[in-house]
Amino acid sequence: MKMISKNEIYKLLEKNYNKYNSPSFIESDPVSIPHKFSKKEDIEIAGFIAATIAWGQRKSIIKNANRIVELMHDSPYDFLMNAKQKDFEKFNCCVHRTFNGADCIYFLKSLQNVYLNHGGIENCFNEALKKENDLRFAISYFRKIFFELQHSKRTEKHFSNPDKKSTTKKINMFLRWMVRNDARGVDFGIWKKIKPSQLYIPLDVHVANTSRKLDLLKRKQNDWQAVVELTNKLKEFDADDPVKYDFALFGLGVNEI
Repeated sequence: MKMISKNEIYKLLEKNYNKYNSPSFIESDPVSIPHKFSKKEDIEIAGFIAATIAWGQRKSIIKNANRIVELMHDSPYDFLMNAKQKDFEKFNCCVHRTFNGADCIYFLKSLQNVYLNHGGIENCFNEALKKENDLRFAISYFRKIFFELQHSKRTEKHFSNPDKKSTTKKINMFLRWMVRNDARGVDFGIWKKIKPSQLYIPLDVHVANTSRKLDLLKRKQNDWQAVVELTNKLKEFDADDPVKYDFALFGLGVNEI
């Protein structure tokens, strides 16, 4: 790809942000799972589950995430608030690639613990940000709470750790869904205390490769340092809402560049 000016890159990002950030995007994306719901807690739980298994073919992600919420009787929050040990056993059949039934059961039990004993997912992030005003710290803080119950060590790989330099793409995507609110109908904007300017870009292979082709990302490794570098670069185009360009970079990576 030939070198293009910063102004040309800005126009390209804006054009494709507007192109892909629309309700037509929802149907074929994991964000369609939380869009089944209107209750805040249902959106959070369904969104967290969908984001957790968001790797591989999108049709498979959507199918398997739908299966999990259907087993919660399409009422995730009510199910978790009332579920007993025997109620979790049916989730042994829920598998998505290396995310198996035991992983699914732990994630649901942990979410139950988060809502019963920690005031919910949003509250955990808000409490973390009171201690240190950086979402990287908040992700690590929430992750520690998430794994405070007895669990298999292998289950931890399904919630990446920024302290070990992971991109934490899935949780950053989940946070984008919860925080951004641009009235376009894709992201929910149901968390009010975190600003879009605090978000980090959900860095996957498509976004990273496109960013390098556009000379927005110099770092060759896809790690937390690359996340910070790209997010800071995108702030040059929109300091208040840099991760809106996730739509543009992902769309360009999958469909065009």
